[in-house]
Amino acid sequence: MKGKGSGAMFLAWNEIKNNRLRFTLVIGVLMLISYLVFFLSGLANGLEQLNREAVDKWEADGVILTEESDLRLQQSILSTDDFDGAGVDEYTELSQLSAIASNGDKKVNVYIFAVEPDSFMMPNVTEGDNFAGRGEVIADDTLKEDGFKIGDELSLSSTDETLEIVGFTDKARFNAAPVLFTDAETLETLHSRKMTEADEDVVNAFIIRTDNLDDVEAAEALQVVDTETFIENLPGYTEQNLTLTLMIYFLFIISAVVLAIFLYVLTIQKISIFGVMKAQGISSRYLAGSVVAQTFLLSLAGVMIGFVLAVITGLFLPAAVPVAFNYLEMLVYGTVLIVVSIIGAFISVQTIVRIDPLKAIGG
Repeated sequence: MKGKGSGAMFLAWNEIKNNRLRFTLVIGVLMLISYLVFFLSGLANGLEQLNREAVDKWEADGVILTEESDLRLQQSILSTDDFDGAGVDEYTELSQLSAIASNGDKKVNVYIFAVEPDSFMMPNVTEGDNFAGRGEVIADDTLKEDGFKIGDELSLSSTDETLEIVGFTDKARFNAAPVLFTDAETLETLHSRKMTEADEDVVNAFIIRTDNLDDVEAAEALQVVDTETFIENLPGYTEQNLTLTLMIYFLFIISAVVLAIFLYVLTIQKISIFGVMKAQGISSRYLAGSVVAQTFLLSLAGVMIGFVLAVITGLFLPAAVPVAFNYLEMLVYGTVLIVVSIIGAFISVQTIVRIDPLKAIGG
């Protein structure tokens, strides 16, 4: 069996060497398809991170919102008295505001998160200092690429108040926009939203850490959701990921069809040769093995070249293009491409099995 397998691989490799141009075209097509698959997977991961970085930074287990908010942070209006921490290990309040921030030269859409300085949501500072006073913010470091720097005074579209960047943090984007972290007092100056005439303080959500969300004791008007569910309900998050994933799946199908057509045409052109080989006693199984081995070599070469080109492309893309490669995922996609290519080759295998040596030679 080992000898037959080695012989089939030798036959496949020998034919590839003798028909370099023909098989180079096949490898080129597979390379382009795999390149597109890898690039789309990187784009999907990059866009996913673009939406959820700030939430992942919380390292929280769940979020408490109002029932009528439809799991949207900005639609949830809570009193600070609505939850007392029953059933959780840690919790903190979160208030947010979206605005357009400008340093005089550039304008960007931002989210402003009010966090408690001593809570687990306080971001790590990679450059500069923590906010210590009213009007000071820690900004996501992607703003540096837009020309923002420490000491910049930021004017906002929603208020006459200004903010000052005193530090930067990494990986803090929410819903594709950079986040500015500040304290509750600063956020209150940006919008004076109050819930009742009693002048109660309001927040958008409670962020919690707990081993079991079922143990959380919240009022009926509130809902407790795990962090992943909250992320999946961010505007456009699920739809965006589903679209790119479907494109990748369609490329798998296209890869199988394209390779099947190529190999079928090549097989038809060699029917007389296969007929002679069969007449000499070479089995259909051996010939079919050579086609499968040939397909494996071609698809492996195409996938490897596509992988290398995708990674190289990622190194030279501007920061504005959100591409992030997950190498384990790329390995899975590459394996799937090889498998579906081999599946597509079985059309040619069926053709070889049905060849009648006498008719093929006579033809």
